[in-house]
Amino acid sequence: MAITEYEDQIQSIINEPDHEEFVYDFLSVYEKIPKATITKLRKGLNNLSKEPGEVYLKNKLYFKRTDLDLMQAYVDVQARVNELGTKPRFIIVTDYKQLLAKDTKTDDTLDIEFSKLPQKFEFFLAWNGIEKADFDKENPADVRAAERFAKLYDVVVKDNPDASRKGLNLFLIRVLFCLFAEDTNIFAGNLFTNRVKQMTQEDGSNFDAFVSQLFGVLDFEKSQRPVDTPSWLNDFPYVDGDLFKDPHESLKFSSKSRKLIIDAGELLNWNQINPDILGSMIQAVASEDSRSHLGMHYTSVPNIMKVIKPLFLDRLREDFEAAKGNEDKLQKLYNRIGNIKFMDPACGSGNFLIITYKELRQLEIDILKELNNLGVATMYVPSVTLNQFYGVEIEDFACDVTRLSLWIAEHQMNVRLHDEISDAVRPTLPLQHAGAILNANSLRVAWKDVIPTTQNDEVYIFGNPPYLGYSLQDDAQKDDMRTTFEGVLGYKRLDYISAWFYDACVYLTDRSSGGFAFVTTNSINQGEQVQNLWPHLLDKLSIAFAYPSFKWSNNAQKNAAVIVSIIGMKPKIGLGSTSPTLFLKDVKIQPENINAYLVAAPDVIIDKSSRSIFGIPAITNGSRPVDDGNLIFSDAEMKEVTANYPESKPFFKRMLGSAEFLRGKLRYALWLKNQHDYEFLKHIPTIKQRIDRVRTYRYSGGASAKSVKDIPWAFFLRKQYNDSVVRFHKKHDNECDKMMCIIIPRVSSISRLYVPMGIVDEDVLVSDSANVIYDAPVWLLGVLQSKAHMEWLSMAGGRLKNDYRYSGDLVYNTFPVPELSTRRRNEIESLVYDILDIREELGGTLADLYGAPLAEKNPKSMNPRLLEAHQKLDEVVDRAYKADGFKDDSQRLSLLLKMYEKKVQSLGE
Repeated sequence: MAITEYEDQIQSIINEPDHEEFVYDFLSVYEKIPKATITKLRKGLNNLSKEPGEVYLKNKLYFKRTDLDLMQAYVDVQARVNELGTKPRFIIVTDYKQLLAKDTKTDDTLDIEFSKLPQKFEFFLAWNGIEKADFDKENPADVRAAERFAKLYDVVVKDNPDASRKGLNLFLIRVLFCLFAEDTNIFAGNLFTNRVKQMTQEDGSNFDAFVSQLFGVLDFEKSQRPVDTPSWLNDFPYVDGDLFKDPHESLKFSSKSRKLIIDAGELLNWNQINPDILGSMIQAVASEDSRSHLGMHYTSVPNIMKVIKPLFLDRLREDFEAAKGNEDKLQKLYNRIGNIKFMDPACGSGNFLIITYKELRQLEIDILKELNNLGVATMYVPSVTLNQFYGVEIEDFACDVTRLSLWIAEHQMNVRLHDEISDAVRPTLPLQHAGAILNANSLRVAWKDVIPTTQNDEVYIFGNPPYLGYSLQDDAQKDDMRTTFEGVLGYKRLDYISAWFYDACVYLTDRSSGGFAFVTTNSINQGEQVQNLWPHLLDKLSIAFAYPSFKWSNNAQKNAAVIVSIIGMKPKIGLGSTSPTLFLKDVKIQPENINAYLVAAPDVIIDKSSRSIFGIPAITNGSRPVDDGNLIFSDAEMKEVTANYPESKPFFKRMLGSAEFLRGKLRYALWLKNQHDYEFLKHIPTIKQRIDRVRTYRYSGGASAKSVKDIPWAFFLRKQYNDSVVRFHKKHDNECDKMMCIIIPRVSSISRLYVPMGIVDEDVLVSDSANVIYDAPVWLLGVLQSKAHMEWLSMAGGRLKNDYRYSGDLVYNTFPVPELSTRRRNEIESLVYDILDIREELGGTLADLYGAPLAEKNPKSMNPRLLEAHQKLDEVVDRAYKADGFKDDSQRLSLLLKMYEKKVQSLGE
């Protein structure tokens, strides 16, 4: 059940005029207590207590109703429970005015007004197998608030089908503020809820007039209000902050919507609200496509800190530590933090802005405390204010939520300020204005107009912009990309988020301070996107820190996660001698440079090449049928044809693509060399029918299909194979020799330590779902199966979802291969044969042997014997590059990039 369902069911029980059945009704709320058990308990069949007013259900509950002293009754029951061999999980004693309870397992106790029981339903969740500590961790007050907000939202929207979305959203934002205000001393305690109960009819008929009057006066100071303003309205203070500036749009209310608002006031502890979480969930409630993911749309504080700490917060904290004991340095830092400006150009509901604001306010408090420790007499003058914080968001409601959440955060920090520095008072009202929370498409507005600054101002830009790959962008988004990258080649295959990177670089160019950091899809640092995007970025700024690919998750009940990177960039002028920082899992390193692939290596960008720049044999795609599946036969289909027509057997080749190679599937290709072969086989009905279908398909297909429409029996890509076979046999007199080929899957799981590759002979046809190197030496397979090549693939290759996507142009043809002596080649070749022998001895599929991506807990579940053989190969290949091997992947990649850069320069000379 949802939280609100528990609360509402218990509230209904509490509201009953007669509580004779209370204990049975209360137990029935917790659905894992069998109904049959409760029915027997009502009849007294399994009540182990014979005392009047008592119910004892073994292992579950000892309950007592009393009209006498409540505490004495509780002591008496506790004494009886202590004598029991098997203790009930809970003790409850009540006079229906107050309720005392104890969890006998945890020793937690409850002492509340009976009417408050709905708000404490989680105390008894052990009956459902849920411990309260776990529930509190997973279901904060924000989730409760969002669930109640969702109910209210649905009812108000249903009752007002013709109302504008802006008017509905603004009403709900204002109600949320009032509920928060009455629980946190911004208003008098319970002021809003009490006035709703006192001044509105139960059927909700005058509720619209009530809120219209209330919202109308909240934007005026008391001295500006009409003299005839009734006292019940004048009890509310002046709010301002633009929250009540616009007139209330008239709405229809019912008894249900009125009750939901009262329940939200009476059943929720708004002072426990976390604004960064609440804001995201409120936004999800109001977004129809996000409702099913309520509680999944906020980013955890630890992950936000990964962005803002290395961008600016760590340095500010370091400056604070260095300033301790020095009044002048502390005062300069105090003034400085009040002048920094922050912007999230895709702010959503404001999570990043809120966390940043709270961290800056806490630093402000810490500076004041340190000044007090020095004996400096200071009168509190605010430094950090909301007008330093800017955001751009395309959804108007999210902008309203951001403002509300920032006001909530401000009040919470005002309370903390007073708690930690007793003579420092900072009133929340009237609400302060944020710098600008703009409802707009941030790729269509000039950022310098959103956040006006001078060239010397310290400005930080951060956030989590949308990720969409180029194939998922709609027409409007493609137009955004065109507008952003006008004049920049190659932008059409860039991820949508790259536009935010580009705009941030343009905005910060030529500054001496500040910077930006975004959470981003890791694909912008892989494959062809690097050469299309990063030269334009690195021309303006430098990478200051990076978290390479990791799982970005949140704190929600259902934890959603994607693979992302975090990249921070700063002006080259301001970096000085400061080394960039690379966060690798639990290790932090400070290399000389972080390049566009997010590795500790020089700024080298790998460009596509149509041939290997290091002179190794050519790679190509396998043969492509262009046949609508008609030239391909399953194992059963092939056996049926060859059994009935044995003369057809020589014309079938086993066909291997990525799936067949990795998972051991059997498929066959009908491989006819020429028209004569077709004439020889066309008497076979199955073959004739299939080739006729190929002809029809190619005639109606695209350019590639039509180019081979007159030879429907032939594969489209076959020339490379045919030419290679001819060349091979011209070189070899022994007709028994077969041309050997290396097969490389075009896609393989990133969770594997190695992309499985293999050797096939010319009788096996490699399809175009794999890459193939015809007439390849065995030692080359060893180099390609090495850790060095895997690291190159990981850096230079692209991704298909989260799988490696092997590219001949970008990975193979650019891969640095060292000069190998004959002895070294023979040594590598021997180790390759060892690996192939182990695969054959072990049996099973390559997907299984190399670790099929089945379980995230153990993604690299490679067969240990096979792993050991690969590691021996790695040692030999590494020594071919560097006599003493490599101490880590970073050193290996650095050398490879230097080899690549040197080779490219030599080819250009």
